Amino acid sequence: MADDFLPIKGYDHIEFYVGNARQAAHFYDKAFGFTPIAKAGLETGVRDRASYVLSQGNIKFVLTTALTPDHDIARHCTLHGDGVKAIGLKVGSVEQSLAAVKERGATILKPATAMEDEHGQLVVGEIKYAGDTIFRFVERENYRGAFAPGYNALEVTNSTNTDSPVGLAAVDHIVTNVHLNEMNYWAQWFEDIMGFKNLLHFTDEDISTEYSALMSKVMENGTGKCKFPINEPAEGKKKSQIDEYLDYYYGAGVQHIAMNTGDIYGTVTELRKRNIDFLRVPDTYYDMMRERVGDVGEDWDRLQELGILIDKDDDGYLLQIFTQTAQDRPTLFFEVIERHGSRGFGIGNFKALFISIEKEQALRGNL
Repeated sequence: MADDFLPIKGYDHIEFYVGNARQAAHFYDKAFGFTPIAKAGLETGVRDRASYVLSQGNIKFVLTTALTPDHDIARHCTLHGDGVKAIGLKVGSVEQSLAAVKERGATILKPATAMEDEHGQLVVGEIKYAGDTIFRFVERENYRGAFAPGYNALEVTNSTNTDSPVGLAAVDHIVTNVHLNEMNYWAQWFEDIMGFKNLLHFTDEDISTEYSALMSKVMENGTGKCKFPINEPAEGKKKSQIDEYLDYYYGAGVQHIAMNTGDIYGTVTELRKRNIDFLRVPDTYYDMMRERVGDVGEDWDRLQELGILIDKDDDGYLLQIFTQTAQDRPTLFFEVIERHGSRGFGIGNFKALFISIEKEQALRGNL
């Protein structure tokens, strides 16, 4: 787009602040199929934290923990639990990107900062987003290392993910939960500060059950590479999943990360082998969706067996499934999605999915 003043090339990485990065890395390796590729810590000259970089397809997770109890990272984990701290976005020039968003009112947390080692130069800069979450602009055209200066490459010694790959390929979208009456503010922030456009808008009539509801706006950047749905709770008879998240995360933050796969049957089968738990909709859902979607060439029996959801719109259809929360706090979870033309987010699945979520909330005593 000619008027796109912030041409984002895509997602660079997602950094999580966690209580124990070594154990979290083991979980994302063995359970989700991410391969550890780099590490920073005491042995690389970093004295206050340890970070593990894990990769799968074009996805990079960075898991960071504090080495001292009075560190900002430790305080973040005490307040929020394990969760997403930074969303890394690839840009051509960090300096130009920061100047563009600063002119439009962004809060700059870290100016353009160049880091160098024998593999070249990496430039980063950071701005404030919702809650304690930040956006990190990354310029890595002149860097050829495993991840960034200060990180040592790790030798891959476990072939599990090579022999039995999970098949996650890329980040599809990242969803943020915000407080009541804040969705429009952040949607406008994306428009004004980041140059995003409103792709879709879901009202509480679109996303509701007998007990709870929420509203959502999906923001997309000019290149179409990055999508950020923003959810807020709506009035209902009982507490919504968004309210539950806000109560336990203690503020706004990333609710879930959706990741693409080219073979959702294979991906879900492998994740189930690795003991990943998914939300399950009633079997009657599949009878209803056969009528709604029709014949699109998918194996309905296998969809039902694996618990995969399906939805169709004017552009095509999609397959999706959601994990249960990835930690004890009912906050962050993941979505696996396979798109066949559809640019939507599965509106036809919302009600059945939310009923399943409410069942989990009820078990936790939070509905």
